[in-house]
Amino acid sequence: MTESYDPDERDWRVQVELDVGDATHSLRDLVGRLRGPSIDRQIEERVSHDVVITHDGKLLFAYAAAEGTLRAARSAIEDVLRADGVRASMRVSHWDERLDAWRQTDPALGADAQRAEDAAERDAEAVETRMLVASAGKMVRVEFEQSIRRWADELGVECEIVEHPHLLTSQVGFSVTGPKRKLDEFSQGLAAEEHATIRTERAVMMSPL
Repeated sequence: MTESYDPDERDWRVQVELDVGDATHSLRDLVGRLRGPSIDRQIEERVSHDVVITHDGKLLFAYAAAEGTLRAARSAIEDVLRADGVRASMRVSHWDERLDAWRQTDPALGADAQRAEDAAERDAEAVETRMLVASAGKMVRVEFEQSIRRWADELGVECEIVEHPHLLTSQVGFSVTGPKRKLDEFSQGLAAEEHATIRTERAVMMSPL
């Protein structure tokens, strides 16, 4: 059966850790053989250009939208490593949209690792409430609040504007409630929006118009 998928999605990943001394050189050579013009026809046919290959230190990553595409890429990488006599360990993971995290599928996690992952998942899903404060000048405060409310709606967390006597007139307080992992993401987005708002307000204030 032919697998259908969105080419912009990269839901499957194989992580390759090389057991070599000069890891950077070996990874560059490996990537070159997988993508370069000197690659033999068999590997070229098996590693689709829909596969994204990156490397960092001793680690090489291959990303694909479909599991079958990733399996072919993994097989090609194993062939190259075997031919070069390079030892490596590989782990396949699938992106979990609910948790916004990679979950290892091959090899299967051991009992201890599985318990640790289950505990981390329970912790990430625990509902809590946080009070967060961000700076927003009077000129752009309304737009800032609207943008943050939209961000909260996208994440599916509750968000209320808090009026607190200790807050400065340039500050906005938000009481947000939801899963811990979502609140972490909300906090990161809030900080990014705060910085963007500050830059925008400065540009408006310095404009000659």
